Amino acid sequence: MGDNMEWKVGDLVTRKSHQNDMVFKIIGIEEEICYLKGLNIRLCADSPISDLKKHIEENDIEEEREFLEKLKPDITLNRNDYFYLPGKILHIDGDEEYLKRCLDYYEKSNIWAIGIVEKEENVASNIRNWLEEYNPSIVIITGHDAFYSKKGKKDNIEAYKNSINFVNSIKEARKYEKSHEKLIIIAGACQSDYEELIKAGANFASSPKRINIHALDPAIIACTMSLSDINQDIDLKAILEKTKYGASGMGGIRTKGTMYIGYPR
Repeated sequence: MGDNMEWKVGDLVTRKSHQNDMVFKIIGIEEEICYLKGLNIRLCADSPISDLKKHIEENDIEEEREFLEKLKPDITLNRNDYFYLPGKILHIDGDEEYLKRCLDYYEKSNIWAIGIVEKEENVASNIRNWLEEYNPSIVIITGHDAFYSKKGKKDNIEAYKNSINFVNSIKEARKYEKSHEKLIIIAGACQSDYEELIKAGANFASSPKRINIHALDPAIIACTMSLSDINQDIDLKAILEKTKYGASGMGGIRTKGTMYIGYPR
């Protein structure tokens, strides 16, 4: 077992071969291999123990705190005279831990949301039932993905871990509701086949530059759309700039918000 005694599930680590560019949490250890999940980035990986370095959290925590501080809703609501009905969110996620973080974010933003944990390959066969049951304005289909350059070029969907599963799920959701205005779909994860997800019917998708995305990126867009006026086009560039890596990580089409505004309060 070599150095296994020095490592345990839950440890925070970086990979020396990748210039320690990303923080992971160890989620499993077998022999000399550690299985990793991004602390804040939607990415799973494995690594030889010899390539790992223990991570000291302080700087990373401060960077994450600054990012989260910027996520506070910047929409001013006149609560003296009007009442507001934000769009409902159905969030389907292949990762339970990331889903919980997103649900906490919705709760702090006072938005109704339901979360479902399901493996990416199972979503397409179940999504219509969930849409019928919860009748959301916005659905998120996310989890984990990856682009494997050894399997093909970026325009070959077979070169991606889960993009085909996201595409199939989007298509099933569009069979339920064809209008991009009546059902906003946000789909994808790290390095997903952005073009194919948009073609399948997503309003927003990852990842235009095939980069990793933050665990909260799909939720950031969903939250903004939920709190945007249903009669007004959203500022597409401004929404994407709220995400961790901007238009490199997430992209989409111009559409209207989902929030109804009523009077009197």
